[in-house]
Amino acid sequence: MATAFGVQSTTDEVLNGVNLAGKRILVTGVSAGLGLETARALVSHGAHVVGAVRDFAKAEAATAPVRDEAAHGGQLELVALDLASLASVRACADELNSAGKPFDVVIANAGIMACPKGQTADGFETQFGTNHLGHFVLVNRIAPLLGPGSRLVNLSSAGHRFADIDLDDPNYSHTPYDEFEAYGRAKTANVLFAVEFDRRHKDRGVRAAAVHPGGIQTELGRHMTPEVIQRLMDRVLSDQSADATSYPWKSIPQGAATSVWTAVVAPADAIGGRYCEDCHVAGIVDDPDARAGVRAYALDPERAEALWAKSEELVGENF
Repeated sequence: MATAFGVQSTTDEVLNGVNLAGKRILVTGVSAGLGLETARALVSHGAHVVGAVRDFAKAEAATAPVRDEAAHGGQLELVALDLASLASVRACADELNSAGKPFDVVIANAGIMACPKGQTADGFETQFGTNHLGHFVLVNRIAPLLGPGSRLVNLSSAGHRFADIDLDDPNYSHTPYDEFEAYGRAKTANVLFAVEFDRRHKDRGVRAAAVHPGGIQTELGRHMTPEVIQRLMDRVLSDQSADATSYPWKSIPQGAATSVWTAVVAPADAIGGRYCEDCHVAGIVDDPDARAGVRAYALDPERAEALWAKSEELVGENF
């Protein structure tokens, strides 16, 4: 009988008894937080993890404990990737394709949150460009390395409930900028990308899903000012009718558990094209005060297809 996991499950609990020897897994953003813990858990169970990082020096130091916990032949290697630069994204994809080694899983973990208005190297709004478009180009360029039985896991967030995508003004060229709305747009895009990628690739046995890790205090919020953090907490707590001491923060191992559960434990048909949280597939909710669940617009197949087309237009590539 399958073990039931939930909100407090950790990566090691989810992977208990799972041997990942021979599995190759790409994880973006392994220098800290959820990405680092995801890599540690996978390598400790035998996986060969390729960690994509922007800052090599930081990543080398941060991932030393990952190598120390390697077991069952598990190992970690690093590749350069700056998701805010499509030149870097394409160079990373070229390097991986040139190596020609297939991946069993891609975990699109890296991201930024609620940063001040800015642009990527290619002129895209920073959060949409980094969290969505960078991964959109990377994953599609290396899609031939994903064979039958492989999976794509996109890290989204409950923050997708802040906003649907805006295909008319994705870069805030005309719309007044709000950092949480922009974050919500990007996180909704992460879900919609998984929905459309799953539709396009499931016939060849490749599935995709999006995950919400939960509320975790990591470097994700490094761009947020104290004022922005307070506004976020006010917004979250007003939804919860609670005080700050009762907010259900997760530990980093608990936060990364849904990523590894979706990647290597859950049945592929159960998670394909879906949104997962707390180590289960989430249901659709419309209640604006609900903490759990996914908004219907984030799973809308027509919105997913439209976002794909707009993303191709923006990056100048057809996949």
